[in-house]
Parts: sequence; C-alpha cells; structure tokens
Amino acid sequence: MKSLPDIQELEAFETLIKSFDFMLCIDLEATCDELMESENPRALVVSPDEMETIEIGVAVIDLRRMETVDMFQRYVRPVLHPTLTDFCINLTSIRQADVDAAQSFPKVATEFTAFLQKYPNAVWGSWGDYDADQLAADALRANCTPILCGVQHLDIERSYREIFACPSIGLWAAVEALGLNWSGQYHRGIDDAKNLADMVVLLLARSRKIL
Repeated sequence: MKSLPDIQELEAFETLIKSFDFMLCIDLEATCDELMESENPRALVVSPDEMETIEIGVAVIDLRRMETVDMFQRYVRPVLHPTLTDFCINLTSIRQADVDAAQSFPKVATEFTAFLQKYPNAVWGSWGDYDADQLAADALRANCTPILCGVQHLDIERSYREIFACPSIGLWAAVEALGLNWSGQYHRGIDDAKNLADMVVLLLARSRKIL
C-alpha cells in the first residue's frame, strides 16, 4: 500500500459525493458459520446463501460539517436459523439474548426508513459490496421493500483501493493504515460503521487540504 494517496483518485472520491449533504456509513453483521481448526469436518449450520442480518449499524456524516452527527443501531431477529452458532457469537460478540429480544427484519426496516427521513439528499457507503447484497437478500426473503431503496450506494473499499493503489484489505487494517486508532469491537455493526465514518471524514479532510 502506498503511504501517500493518489491525489487524482482522492479528488475523484470527493467528486462522487460532493452533491450530497449526508453520508450513511453502514455495516451489517449476519448469521454465519465456519469450521474451526479443531473441528472435524461437518456441514455448515448456516450456508452463505442463508445468512440473515442480525445487526444494522449506521453512522451519519454531515458532509458540509465533515463530522459524524448521528447513529442508528438495531439488532434483528433471524428466522431461518434463530439460534446463533458459536462461530457467529465469537466473531461478532452478539449474544443470543440480543437477537431473541430483537424485532423482525421488516419492523427494523420500517424503523430505519423513518430514521432516514431526517437525512434527505444522502448517499450511503459500506466497506465492499457485501452489505448491499445482504440487504437485498434480506428484503427478498422477508418480502418487503429493500432498505435504502433508491439511495445511491458507494463502495468505500473500492475507492480506498484506488486512492492507495492497494489490494483488498480489511476495514480494521485500512483504518489503522491511515493512522487512526480503531475504536470499539471489530465485527460489531455500530462500531465498524463509526470507524468507517472516521475514515471517510479523514479522506475528505485530506482532499480538501484541511489536514
């Protein structure tokens, strides 16, 4: 990874979002399973196409003030596999009690849509395209309107790779590479969203030559 950003790519990143007033940095956590090194071969309890969102984390950036101004976090109760795997609990630190007490995806989607009304002219961003694909799959499974339908999506990981001419990199590593200190728990929706927002603000600050 280059230590200095490509100025043209950095300016291109700002150009992508300069017409918007807000950016919603979003991170999802989902049901999942994976074989541990110590385990004997077995079928996965949750296959990749059965993953369901169990946490939605959102950090809202005011793109004029260049700061995070609001948060949204909800757990979501899974339907296909209501019992979290040990792998999922260890990865996310989300507890079974958290999802048992949560609302269904359609109800959380309604709450989030109401929250979104406070932030017109917004773009939303995520680290990679997984979150957009997962939200579409959740909506299809629940037979409801996709969250963020009609709101433009920005793959921030792709922009990061172009700015620093680097291969795919995890969010934690990308944040630390910029000189920021990771805050909170990795693989928690709200914490990942907050750190993603901090990254975006820093990149914009560099583009606008504030830093």
